[in-house]
Amino acid sequence: MAKKYIVVTGGVLSGIGKGILSASTGRLLKELGIDVLGVKIDPYLNVDAGTMNPNQHGEVFVTEDGYEADLDLGHYERFIGLNMRKENNITAGQIYSSVIAKERGGKYLGSTVQIVPHVTGEVKERLNQIEAEVVIIEIGGTVGDIEGEVFLETIREMVLEKGKENFLFIHITYVPYLKVTNEYKTKPTQQSVQLLRRIGIQPDVIAARSELPIESPEIRKIALFAGIKPEMVINLPDNKNVYEVPRNLYNMRFHT
Repeated sequence: MAKKYIVVTGGVLSGIGKGILSASTGRLLKELGIDVLGVKIDPYLNVDAGTMNPNQHGEVFVTEDGYEADLDLGHYERFIGLNMRKENNITAGQIYSSVIAKERGGKYLGSTVQIVPHVTGEVKERLNQIEAEVVIIEIGGTVGDIEGEVFLETIREMVLEKGKENFLFIHITYVPYLKVTNEYKTKPTQQSVQLLRRIGIQPDVIAARSELPIESPEIRKIALFAGIKPEMVINLPDNKNVYEVPRNLYNMRFHT
């Protein structure tokens, strides 16, 4: 059976819970007896998170093989119950360092080294090494960030090579509440989906983050502009405890 991929992207702003959603999705799949593994792609040029300011990026998570990783790997490990390793975290710094080292070593046989196909090829090579029935790929940052474009292009190419039937795209966005007019505003989500489409990716599921539950009219509006059915838009209001998220998703029958 072909390997399946769930790709989680974020829009509007960062820090809205891509890692928790990815880890929660992994937990639900594990409960169904599916072999699942998570990969976090970080578009920053740091090779790892070890030297980054934790006030800006969050606490470093150290894997069992001693790698200093993004904190989302900690979410994967705790939620899914599997030990993460260095290969579960891909950074732009790792990718570009590897490509330049290969060029200096003559690995490209005199070719003009370019973003496509060499950088995207390096990313695909690493993703293809992850062995699981379902691989959850979380792409850090926000759709529209210049740093993340190469990784979204990589995923677009993988869809062409492996078939759309083997991919599920979840786009998590933030729906702000405007107190003055007493309404949730869906325009930022609409524009975020448009950015994703321009890259060549159509989301299958929209996860709408909000402070409080969103009403059905807003859900239908998001679905209309995203080109998906209303039942494929899920609302994830704030929770006091992140460990409630998998249960909430289960109650929504997200895993079905």
